[in-house]
Amino acid sequence: MKALLAWSSGKDSAWSLHVLRQGGVQVAALLTTINESADRVAMHGVRRALLEAQAEAAGVPLRAIPLPWPCTNQDYEDRMAEACRLAVADGFDAIAFGDLFLRDVRDYRERQLAGSGLTPLFPLWGSPTAALAREMIDGGLRARLSCIDKKALDAGFAGREFDHALLEDLPPAADPCGENGEFHTFAYDGPMFRAPLDIVGGETRDIGGFVYADLLPSL
Repeated sequence: MKALLAWSSGKDSAWSLHVLRQGGVQVAALLTTINESADRVAMHGVRRALLEAQAEAAGVPLRAIPLPWPCTNQDYEDRMAEACRLAVADGFDAIAFGDLFLRDVRDYRERQLAGSGLTPLFPLWGSPTAALAREMIDGGLRARLSCIDKKALDAGFAGREFDHALLEDLPPAADPCGENGEFHTFAYDGPMFRAPLDIVGGETRDIGGFVYADLLPSL
């Protein structure tokens, strides 16, 4: 099986890459949506330079999908559909996602892929998130919180390490993996990478109720 992996730059997609490889799935490309106005990973706010460094460290080619800003759902679906058509033409059989438990999200992906020629894969689906978060950390995954939703977390969580101390500090209502959108991450080390990425923290920005911790390549 030759698979694409929907790559957000965060811990769940990074761990999915690790799990898929352990299961013998050939992940032959990473598929990422880019806000073409900001030149950053959509929602996570990660710079393209860091995204490209991740792909290099993972040893997997990157396929970036530019999205307009503002981006309508139709814009997103049209560009994703075109990316899927190109993938099928290039011999891909499947596309994997790092979704954990949101049934409506999974149903949406399966509807959009019906008849596309790509089989959807969900390697982390149904994993208890508290145990999964600990498994990632204990397995060597290293990540930083690149974006937090102020409705769910205090702004001070932006930029923090995704580690056991963070899990202890999360409010009880927050999912340990941030699956409800509480936070998004940038993965910079782990068993899915050939070498760690050197990063430093930049400025923190509050935009529309979300706090973004800018991350920069270390010079």
